[in-house]
Amino acid sequence: MTGTYRYDVEVLHLLVSPEHAYFGRARDGAAAVPTTDADRAELVAGKGVVGDRFFGKAAHMDAAVTLLAVEALEAMAAELGAAPFDPLLARRNVVLRGAQLAPLLGEEFALESRGALVELRGGRPAHPCAWMDRVLAPGAHAAMRGRGGLRCRPLTTGVLHRGPAVLHSPVPLEPDRAGEAVLRRPERLP
Repeated sequence: MTGTYRYDVEVLHLLVSPEHAYFGRARDGAAAVPTTDADRAELVAGKGVVGDRFFGKAAHMDAAVTLLAVEALEAMAAELGAAPFDPLLARRNVVLRGAQLAPLLGEEFALESRGALVELRGGRPAHPCAWMDRVLAPGAHAAMRGRGGLRCRPLTTGVLHRGPAVLHSPVPLEPDRAGEAVLRRPERLP
């Protein structure tokens, strides 16, 4: 990827789950599903995360890998006055610290970890389901709207590793009001 910006991020969790956990009515309870918080996850171009429930499913090709910024979960827990949320309960494949995901919607970008680069295309927002009220906290479903992460299509085959990583993004970095670096979508001229 040429002409991109590089941002230091951290891959906190890599969730690989062979089955759905949240189906039916939330009041009936979640299924006990084996879930792996892996040290590494193999992504296959156009198919998703090897071993995951969405791998190779035609209906999920453009959204086979889900990313979530842990800062969104931390903010929601604080707003709801709840204890910190377990990021794995949100059922997103890649939980990152230090990445703003919304500006990557519709963009091609890459995650690099331990020298391995995986290119992705931001497909659509990862909308929360009503289960979030049960597994995270009452009100989490509404609080998560608009910040539930980003569903992506892997464009290249490669491996993501837990730990320090680099986000290669076409979106430039600008400071927010507190002076922290955040990604912002640049204005596009007509």
